[in-house]
Amino acid sequence: MSGPSTYEPKTAFTRWLDRRLPIVRLGYDSFVAYPTPRNLNYWWTFGAMLSLCLVVQIVTGVVLAMHYVPHINMAFASVQRIERDVPFGWLIQNMHAVGASMFFLAVYIHMFRGLYYGSYKAPRELLWILGCIIYLLMVATAFLGYSLPWGQMSFWAATVITNLIGALPLIGEPIKNWLMGGFSVDQPTLNRFFSLHYLLPFVIAGVVALHVWALHEAGQNNPAGVDPRKAADVPAGQAGDTVPFTPHATMKDLFATGLFLILFATFIFYMPDALGHADNFIPANPLQTPPEIVPEWYLLPFYAILRAVDFNIGPIDSKLGGVLAMFASIGILFVLPWLDTSRVRSMRYRPMARWCFVIFVVVCIFLGWCGGQNPGRILAPATFSANLTWVEGGTVSQQPVQAQGASQWEEAVEAAETALRERGAGMVAISRTSETEGVARAVFNGTPQSRAVRASTQDDLEAQIAAAKADVGQAAPFFTIERHTPFTFTVTRFSQILTFYYFFFFLVILPVLGLREKPGRVPDTIAKPVIDGKVQGAS
Repeated sequence: MSGPSTYEPKTAFTRWLDRRLPIVRLGYDSFVAYPTPRNLNYWWTFGAMLSLCLVVQIVTGVVLAMHYVPHINMAFASVQRIERDVPFGWLIQNMHAVGASMFFLAVYIHMFRGLYYGSYKAPRELLWILGCIIYLLMVATAFLGYSLPWGQMSFWAATVITNLIGALPLIGEPIKNWLMGGFSVDQPTLNRFFSLHYLLPFVIAGVVALHVWALHEAGQNNPAGVDPRKAADVPAGQAGDTVPFTPHATMKDLFATGLFLILFATFIFYMPDALGHADNFIPANPLQTPPEIVPEWYLLPFYAILRAVDFNIGPIDSKLGGVLAMFASIGILFVLPWLDTSRVRSMRYRPMARWCFVIFVVVCIFLGWCGGQNPGRILAPATFSANLTWVEGGTVSQQPVQAQGASQWEEAVEAAETALRERGAGMVAISRTSETEGVARAVFNGTPQSRAVRASTQDDLEAQIAAAKADVGQAAPFFTIERHTPFTFTVTRFSQILTFYYFFFFLVILPVLGLREKPGRVPDTIAKPVIDGKVQGAS
């Protein structure tokens, strides 16, 4: 996109170097004279922040590796020694730990910007795919690094994830055995995790170089989503409606990066452990499982998707289904350029797609929240309904009862039992908790007793209930509670709804809107909205 190089060496040394290794020319063409669309906003500054984060992670990681001991009996102590005894070790450790969170924060904003402005569309498909590869490598690197402190959460997160990988058909078990180096997470596992964690950042740096190369070849996208070279009065071979990268984009990047560093420093110096988990300050104990095993915050949305699949899908059990859904949630990003069928890049000019995108962002945020919660947590109190039936003196009486929440339900049952005891009921209650299970309560000689009633089928349960009534005697007044188990809105149910929309957005909304939505008028050039005196759409 940049065209022929405009670099001219000024000194004898630069002319000598340029003829043999034109590295100065490469830097000049890439970061000084590179033509940049003149309408770029601050959403385009996160690439610079990500470059800074990568450098910080590599430099601090190399220093930490000099002091870290990859041994299950010494890893935890070595991390504590780095923070306490190594000169400025606390600073380097905090920069590395907080830097991972800042890295993911910036990359998520970078990806959402690409989604909103259609930066994945032709001719930038490979650019987007390389970005997805970088993100996948970041996830792998972050997980491996999370395991290295060898705290409680580190150990058990490694155990859970390796077991989940083992659920994959055909390849899962060999990969699991290779990662673990044995039958459980132990010393060979830590060796492998440390080696891979040290290696992958350099792989990321290599893919980043390819990412930048592809960016300079295809050219930068812009908020309008139009080609900056489309102006009618632009001669062939010239840059069009662009400005040099330096100083226009450079100064904007420096300002935004400065604000980002303020946030970075705030966490480093004042809240270094706010984004971590308290259990990771406890040495790993294979014999004691933490109450809740959760990954770092930046992986919580995918953890929620994993847990959302709590049901079998034909021959696919829930464990495998969750793993497939989790990997599919990332894999779907790789084929996004071919799922969005709209000819308009920017959602500035696509009102329906814009609102669906806003909902998608909210869904992703709530998925992260669900990933950090207990999956069985009740978000809304359930309404329990029942039909009360009693027989006394050959007369059958019925009464519907509703109770809000489990506690009120138990109170209603106890009140009913007390009333019938006073009337001499022999069989106090039969509470049907499901189609094949129930609880029979009876009073013998004034003493309340209860027993579980279980059966393989509903017919068998009915037979057992009839037998329990016969044991008491037909002359006694029977009181039967037919409990209808309600739909309980838990975190898992909420995650399932959010997961559905996540995939629905990519597989249905974007393809359908691309074919059916009537977008607003897209300007012919970047400068046209400014010349006309108004900017269409919203950034």
